[in-house]
Amino acid sequence: MTFRRTILKQDLAIKLYPQSSNINAAMQLLRKEIKLSSELNSKLDLLTRNKRAHYYTHKELEVILQHFCISEEEFDLL
Repeated sequence: MTFRRTILKQDLAIKLYPQSSNINAAMQLLRKEIKLSSELNSKLDLLTRNKRAHYYTHKELEVILQHFCISEEEFDLL
């Protein structure tokens, strides 16, 4: 799986949690999922250069989607 782009954190949260009532709720769910999964959290810590960035790099996106068991094709359909 290779992504050649970055994605805004809020856009990813909305795609992963479409049932959320708004962007803030989706972001909270995504942050909570990352925080509760120690494996995902440690993988992202190794890849992340700027934790305050408003986007995920393509490598970070790959790791997150692997955690959620979502393929690149499925992600494009979200």
